[in-house]
Amino acid sequence: MAMRERRFDPGLFGLGDGLGLVAGVVLAASSFTGWYTGEGEGVTISVLAWNTGVLGKLVLFVGLAVVLVLVLREVGIELPATLPQSLLTIALGALGTIFVLVRVISVPDDFFFAGRGVGLWISLAAAIGVIVAGLLQASDEL
Repeated sequence: MAMRERRFDPGLFGLGDGLGLVAGVVLAASSFTGWYTGEGEGVTISVLAWNTGVLGKLVLFVGLAVVLVLVLREVGIELPATLPQSLLTIALGALGTIFVLVRVISVPDDFFFAGRGVGLWISLAAAIGVIVAGLLQASDEL
């Protein structure tokens, strides 16, 4: 029984798809980075996005949704023509950006001593990267 080897065709995977995959993974992983850091009683404390409430968890699921949409397309499952993949990617990126911006603007009261950490800025950059990926996908579709 001969197994056919499936080879990756770089022409099928555009710049928007590649950027979307990387940005989606970074956005999902950023839920486990320090969004708030500070010093309290001589100890440096870092608060993970996962521990900041519902928004930190939603950022994880938005990132996973972006990756899922791209992976499903690569295995041959296409979205209906009325909902282009680029539109869904842009919408997920906008949603992720809104979730992160809420945490940039409003530090939870539980963490009054902490300032914004590098993980929060990584999340914001990844969410904006998802939007840019959706725009690149839209330009590829034209």
